[in-house]
Amino acid sequence: MKIQDREIVLGQRPFLIAEMSGNHNQSLERALKIVDAAALAGADAVKLQTYTADTMTLDVRMPGFVIDDPESLWAGRQLYELYQEAHTPWDWHRPIMERAAAHGMACFSTPFDATAVDFLESLDVPAYKIASFELTDLPLVRRVAATGKPMIVSTGMATAGEIEETVRAAREAGCRDLVLLKCTSSYPASPEHTNIATISHMREMFGCEVGLSDHTMGCGVAVAAVVLGATVIEKHFTLRRTDGGVDSAFSMEPHELRQLREETGRAVQAVGRVSYGPTRSEMKSLVFRRSLYIARDMLAGDVLTVDNVRCVRPGHGLAPKHLETVLGRTARFALSAGTPLSWDLLA
Repeated sequence: MKIQDREIVLGQRPFLIAEMSGNHNQSLERALKIVDAAALAGADAVKLQTYTADTMTLDVRMPGFVIDDPESLWAGRQLYELYQEAHTPWDWHRPIMERAAAHGMACFSTPFDATAVDFLESLDVPAYKIASFELTDLPLVRRVAATGKPMIVSTGMATAGEIEETVRAAREAGCRDLVLLKCTSSYPASPEHTNIATISHMREMFGCEVGLSDHTMGCGVAVAAVVLGATVIEKHFTLRRTDGGVDSAFSMEPHELRQLREETGRAVQAVGRVSYGPTRSEMKSLVFRRSLYIARDMLAGDVLTVDNVRCVRPGHGLAPKHLETVLGRTARFALSAGTPLSWDLLA
């Protein structure tokens, strides 16, 4: 499958998505700088989120509408106010997408209801993302799938049965190009709760491309995911975590995103194929193996012993495994110390 002109396939560097989310801090100028920085760091795409506070929740303070988890980054915040702060104004989408296009970079979004899909279709986005929390919203999944655009679906919290329902709904509604992202929906996520071994199983179970939506700090988990077959990596992205913002605490900075691109590229190259024996680059190193050499000057007829034959580097003589076989044999010729031992030198 492709998103714009970028192929997403095993054996290539993963498709790298910089998720802007609410890190624009309600500044269009900052949003455009984030796009510039993502392009410079090597991202393949910038992703937005398309919603308003009213399309996400109700403006009430009833139980459940205020975050009461004391360990949450947003503890005590009313959902409506949080979404007001984090949302990307819809009239910003076009200039952000145009800035991404100027860098040759894709830009698409996560819609959270049908009106957002209609709006994004008017901008002719090249792909869609379904957020983990909307995976079970099958009407939204079908609406996005009906566009025929590639779909990327995060699977945080989802059971295998829920993922299967979503995949079936998407395919029945017209989706042909699908990526599932292994995701842990905690912010930030810890590596021990990430379970990226699921990636290869998910690929086999659902028969589609699989990647990682990564909320851990650093790039180690993402690099490991690539080794396990991830072809898409999504990371939240900001200019500086110290600038603050709703998602800044678990977002990557530009130098970290650049490192992620480099290290995931190296990981893909390193996976290679099942291979034994020297590679082409190793052939010239074979000479530094040990082998059997004459260690003292010898006369014709002298007996080879542990005193005049040694196993040393380089590797031009007989292999070390022949040592016991040659001991006790006699020299056919006079041999100087440093002569590599070969069968034709023995009587």
